[in-house]
Amino acid sequence: MTIRGLFTAFFTTKAKAIVLPTVGIICFLLFWSLTASSIDTSLGKFPGPSSVATQISNLINEHNTEREKEAAFYLRQKQRNEARMAKDPSYEPKIRAYTGKETFLDQIITSLLTVLSGFLLAAIIAIPLGIAIGLSKNLNMAINPIIQIFKPVSPLAWLPLVTMVVSALYVSPEPLFAKSFINSLITVTLCSIWPMVINTSFGVASMNQDWVNVSKVLSLPKLVHIQKIVIPASIPAIFTGMRMSLGVAWMVLIAAEMLAQNPGLGKFVWDEFQNGSSQSLSRIMTAVIVIGLIGFMLDRTMLQLQKKLSWDKSNAQR
Repeated sequence: MTIRGLFTAFFTTKAKAIVLPTVGIICFLLFWSLTASSIDTSLGKFPGPSSVATQISNLINEHNTEREKEAAFYLRQKQRNEARMAKDPSYEPKIRAYTGKETFLDQIITSLLTVLSGFLLAAIIAIPLGIAIGLSKNLNMAINPIIQIFKPVSPLAWLPLVTMVVSALYVSPEPLFAKSFINSLITVTLCSIWPMVINTSFGVASMNQDWVNVSKVLSLPKLVHIQKIVIPASIPAIFTGMRMSLGVAWMVLIAAEMLAQNPGLGKFVWDEFQNGSSQSLSRIMTAVIVIGLIGFMLDRTMLQLQKKLSWDKSNAQR
């Protein structure tokens, strides 16, 4: 193929990668706008793209206003303490925390911190366990029934039990983390473990036997064998499980926050539903779009990380 042909083929591929998704998004927005205008609810018209765009601006303005109130609160507190200390040098200033409501952006950060914390905790547990199961047929036979029993159980079914256990065991006058955070974190961990364990063990068990034989010929110690042979060979399968787990964890977290009224995007959606104002539908729809975009970005981030670390680039293209 000539240089011109390669050049044309390259830009044709790039054009498709840009044009086709753009056309799809435009068609979706048109369909959404036309459909929304024909749906009447008890709170008014179903929100279309323009209503969501307006609410995004409103939510950002609300966040900025709340941050201004917070800054003014601490400034007044500082000025009062300085005035007291000027009159009484022995006075010990007291700093009270600002207790204003969490904004939409604050709740996005809360949900992200929770899902990433629970996901990392699950990875710390699941990946070593998956490697151990993949290397030992006896361990696989012993643990596999437990995995098959608990894998289909919805993490939301665990939420009441988790809440009760945390309330009983996590008792401290000055806790490092809020109980609501611990409840959501454990729920996320429970839903993230199984895909990672299953995919990691599958990747380890199905790795190329020639690599295992080379390790035996070199008489590599067990830990070196795992480090140099098992983990690199299993990275594609491990990341497949991690991507699946992260997507499920994000969905489950939002539902758990709604059910348990823990801080985060799920609670924002439920509060707006309960509020029932004229803007509630558009604010809920805004949250739905943001939840979807964050889920997409989390998946793309994990995909890029897989491309960086995996030797098998063919499994890291989608």
